[in-house]
Amino acid sequence: MNTGLLLARLVLGSLMAAHGAQKLFGWFSGPGLGGVRGWLGSIGFRLPAVMALLVALVETSGLLLALGLLTPFVALALVANMVVAIAVAHWAKGFWNTNGGYEFNLSLIASTVAIAAIGPGRISLDRALGWDDNLSGSWWGIAVLLIGIAAGLFVVAAFKREARGS
Repeated sequence: MNTGLLLARLVLGSLMAAHGAQKLFGWFSGPGLGGVRGWLGSIGFRLPAVMALLVALVETSGLLLALGLLTPFVALALVANMVVAIAVAHWAKGFWNTNGGYEFNLSLIASTVAIAAIGPGRISLDRALGWDDNLSGSWWGIAVLLIGIAAGLFVVAAFKREARGS
């Protein structure tokens, strides 16, 4: 199980960190902060520069998930981020990713919540620091899911302007 958790953390965390690096640094053919700021502004987000930096940092924190450091807190931030992504970019396109839907984001949420519920495993920095017993378990998974959904929906409600003309 520990090897499986390590593999899941490494893949999921590295993918999220790379996705964040696209936004933060413009790496991997990404838009960089300026591009993300422009896109967020164009879809009606208040404080698009702040939001762009926040999104980029949250996604880049996938590196911490890969390392198994502060696992449930990083998982919470990533779940909230994916809820925002679903709400503003994917929900209207339906379920399937082939149409730009939220299928993939939902998979990321489920994987992240599962890691939070199970814990980072023996091969993690949380374990090396002696934190894993206090930062894992079913309640952590439930809390990550529920608080992540609530936080994501709060961000959308607080920072996304209503579409004009509706």
